[in-house]
Amino acid sequence: MRLSSNSRALSQTPRHWMIGIHALLPCVKRWAGIICFGGLITGLHLSDFGLSGTIDIEALQQLRALRTLSLKNNSFSGQIPAFNKLGALKLLLLSHNKFSGQIPDDFFSSMASLKKVWLSNNNFTGSIPLSLMTLPHLLELHLEGNQFSGHIPTLRKPTTVTSLDLSHNKLEGEIPDSFSKFSNVSFLGNEGLCGKQLDRDCSSMVVKSLPQPADEEKKESADSEGHTKLAIGIGALVVMGILFIATFTGRKKDKGDDFSILEKETPDEMIPVRVRSIKKPAEGSSRRGGDSSRKGSTHGSKNGMGDLIMINNEKGAFGLPDLMKAAAEVLGNGGLGSAYKAVMTNGLSVVVKRMREMNKLGRDGFDDEMRRFGRIKHRNILTPLAYHYRKEEKLLVSEYVPKGSLLYVLHGDRGICHADLNWPTRLKIIKGISSALGFLHSEYASYDLPHGNLKSSNVLLSENYEPLIIDYALDPLTNPSHSAQVMFAYKSPEYIQHQQISPKSDVYCLGIIILEVITGKFPSQYLANGKGGTDVVQWVLQASSEQREQEMIDPEIANNTNSIDQMVRLLQIGAACIESSPVQRLDMREAIRRIEQILV
Repeated sequence: MRLSSNSRALSQTPRHWMIGIHALLPCVKRWAGIICFGGLITGLHLSDFGLSGTIDIEALQQLRALRTLSLKNNSFSGQIPAFNKLGALKLLLLSHNKFSGQIPDDFFSSMASLKKVWLSNNNFTGSIPLSLMTLPHLLELHLEGNQFSGHIPTLRKPTTVTSLDLSHNKLEGEIPDSFSKFSNVSFLGNEGLCGKQLDRDCSSMVVKSLPQPADEEKKESADSEGHTKLAIGIGALVVMGILFIATFTGRKKDKGDDFSILEKETPDEMIPVRVRSIKKPAEGSSRRGGDSSRKGSTHGSKNGMGDLIMINNEKGAFGLPDLMKAAAEVLGNGGLGSAYKAVMTNGLSVVVKRMREMNKLGRDGFDDEMRRFGRIKHRNILTPLAYHYRKEEKLLVSEYVPKGSLLYVLHGDRGICHADLNWPTRLKIIKGISSALGFLHSEYASYDLPHGNLKSSNVLLSENYEPLIIDYALDPLTNPSHSAQVMFAYKSPEYIQHQQISPKSDVYCLGIIILEVITGKFPSQYLANGKGGTDVVQWVLQASSEQREQEMIDPEIANNTNSIDQMVRLLQIGAACIESSPVQRLDMREAIRRIEQILV
């Protein structure tokens, strides 16, 4: 590899591993871009080093323990190197280079261990390699921003793939049924594609009002929570009515949809929406007739638009017009609804969740729950900023957290962010999560599920890796049938076997996160059918019975040998939290007590 002038960190790194005599030297973890385990190089994470030139595959072949290779955001060009000679790779990230040409159909046939393949934003041409679609353990596939053409091959195991982006290529034909679970965002920018995701009739290839992003927006790369992001121009936001356009949700507008008033040609023509803070009703006022502020929130605006109601003024007040004038990105569709990021003119970035399955409570009950959210003050809980109420759907607005979710940092680009996940940081994350759960189990002690949907995708990380939990205490607001389908607490053994839930279902969810953080494995429990990832429950039970707990610890922290005993203790706490019998499972208070006793 040739180092460019801006590769300072790498230029200060010993070059031995590059020129083939690395086998004579132990791996030194302080070397830039090197991931070590047991004195061996297991990962080369050379993203953003300004590298160009020729990649010496023969030298890389001498790295017998190499499992992850990231060359993102460099200047490599030409045909794809013979990475298929590195058959043990689990992760291959080549996004944002200048690779070009066609990839042979059988290129990936010898790479059966691959889980994550990112080839996005290069200049690859020709058909998508058939061997890429038959990888048995594939979790993430990103090919966006190339010039791939022809038909999309059938995906062999669509149930295991959690992140997919084929957008902005030259693909054509009908989207195969094996891709039915992915939204339109995964396929945008392919004029020749048709199918229900794109609302294009394959028999006539007539486009039914699918907005396309501007050219400069086609180069947006995928990132946080494993979801694809699509940049949308400000003008497009206005025309589409930012958050409510039906093409983002796969639903057509009803004729009487009140949000149609948002679809105006210019911001000046938008109906103003008043912004106010929720206030406690005056003493003695009637719940229905005496609370004029509530009445105003439903009927006080033209065409029944209602208000955006502020419940947390720490970031200032704003309204729907502010959101509509903002640049926005589609973050993806989660179990509870669609999520969007909006950057307002004052610089504030927020996430807006649009939720349609929250008709369990009427307006008064919903207002009460939102008011409780606004009162939450805990360093590890993200308090919402505002909400908007309609009978058909609700909007919940929260501050945007740039680093993203624990899920993404653990299992996404295992590069710079993941390198920061040392043992002290991981323990801090678990302690923060448990502290937040303790608060919720006290604040919502009467709830069967004080959180209800705890998983690593619902734990955001601040810049200093302080955890912030989200999507909590929503079970009482959500339609029961929908809760059972999408909330992770309903994956607990007691619900699967007996259709019963309790606060100990949250403890089970905590146990899964503990095992996920300690092992570094993606839990199969997060997937709808459990196929893919690692069954961390069975794995820990078997390892514990054979006293092999140390083997479960993520190699990237296991080299901290002075803390192995503490890691094993935390692993054992996780195991006690996922006991199949709620009677034998730890309660939340005891789990927190044991976690707090663990020291770095």
